[in-house]
Amino acid sequence: MSTRANRVIVGMSGGVDSSVAAALLVEQGYEVIGVTIKTYNYEEVGGNIGNESSCCSLEGINEARRVCLQLGIPHIVVDFTEPFRRSIIDYFVAEYFHGRTPNPCVRCNRAIKWGELLRKADALGAEYIATGHYARLRYDADRGRYRLFCGRDSHKDQSYALWMLPQEFLARTLFPLGELTKEEVRQEAERLGLRVAQKPESFELCFVPDNDYRRFLRQMEPERAAALQGGPILSSDGHRIGTHEGYPFYTIGQRRGLGISAPQPLYVLEILPEQNALVVGPQEKLYHWGLYAEEVNWIACDSIPAEGVPCTAKIRYKDEGATAFAWQDESGRLWVRFEEPRRAITPGQSVVLYDGEELLGGGVIAAWCDEFPEPTTEPLPIKSKVEAL
Repeated sequence: MSTRANRVIVGMSGGVDSSVAAALLVEQGYEVIGVTIKTYNYEEVGGNIGNESSCCSLEGINEARRVCLQLGIPHIVVDFTEPFRRSIIDYFVAEYFHGRTPNPCVRCNRAIKWGELLRKADALGAEYIATGHYARLRYDADRGRYRLFCGRDSHKDQSYALWMLPQEFLARTLFPLGELTKEEVRQEAERLGLRVAQKPESFELCFVPDNDYRRFLRQMEPERAAALQGGPILSSDGHRIGTHEGYPFYTIGQRRGLGISAPQPLYVLEILPEQNALVVGPQEKLYHWGLYAEEVNWIACDSIPAEGVPCTAKIRYKDEGATAFAWQDESGRLWVRFEEPRRAITPGQSVVLYDGEELLGGGVIAAWCDEFPEPTTEPLPIKSKVEAL
């Protein structure tokens, strides 16, 4: 008998992960509805719109439909073009023009893949949504909250991109692949006879299918991008040593494309949108003791203790993490101080905090810093390996 509690919609991209997630739920007795979201107008974003590996491509939609037909479940395409443009594309462009490096996948998970998809689940009378993310979710009755953990496959773990999800979203979420490795997922696809078993993975941004974000920014804001060309590249002591092609086209830590001849390699240290300028310098100046972050969300708890917590902090998706100490001030700003200096802490990216395999929470990096308010101690001497760079 069909009930709301037994009905689940699965976000299907046409790839192996979401296809296996749907198939496993069918085997477990759920009433599954496959849903593929259309997030942008293909003719507007440019690039290689026929790229079959793009998670939201036309080919992806068709592949998801074929998988649903094979599994004997309904397939629906929903048009989220307008909310995706407002919440993700506009944000992506604005962040670069504000001198920051955005993380659109994190924001898309909250606003679109959960926020909008849960509204669709309500319309379809479904209690749950499921995705092919490699992450594990557990309900802790003692705490009265859902706790999020890394996927068993450490190489594929996607918990980092889920830190923005609130408890009310997690309460209606299923992660069928959390206990599987990528190899096991492909084996399951072969067992189930799914045609996508060996389909290659997608790595580029769905709405920048040629992976050329410079082209995308120029296309979306041609006049603004043109006006920013020719600004100064400054040395760390303030002298002009070159000319950039538009500050939005650079990121912290970038070395290539500066067009500067110098006795030692130079890297982008700061982006100064108010001055239409870049600051560059040697690699050792990329290292900082910590950061502060905003838009903070806690998953493991309502808030961390006032005295702070030790943790492992990741400052980018592929970061292995580093030992750190974190606390919040009275304004809600999250401070993170590392045991050793970290390279290229980048405003706009996410800092995500872990206790072992459990994700505690995270925030959007506002700035790096080397001085901190209480409750930290004085910085330790810079480690010799940093001095030797």
